[in-house]
Amino acid sequence: MRSRYTAYVLGDADHVWRTWHPRTRPAEVDLADGPAWDGLTVHAVVGGGPGDDTGTVEFTATWGGPGGRGRLHETSRFARRAGRWFYVDGDVDES
Repeated sequence: MRSRYTAYVLGDADHVWRTWHPRTRPAEVDLADGPAWDGLTVHAVVGGGPGDDTGTVEFTATWGGPGGRGRLHETSRFARRAGRWFYVDGDVDES
């Protein structure tokens, strides 16, 4: 989760794509026009330990820019595949 957030901050689309589960990832990831992320708060983690094959992370990521500030609140699902963790999908809180 944290490495993916850092990749979004740095504009590292390759890392975001490589850590996205092959079953759900898009053909390509373009971060060129993305927001300027400036904060991450992890609220809850369920599973995702050494003996787990799945896990969820609830987080809030914030951004700021000339147009103002904003936030993304999501509960993300991850799966371990060949010993590595991959982002599967997530539920975004639109409120």
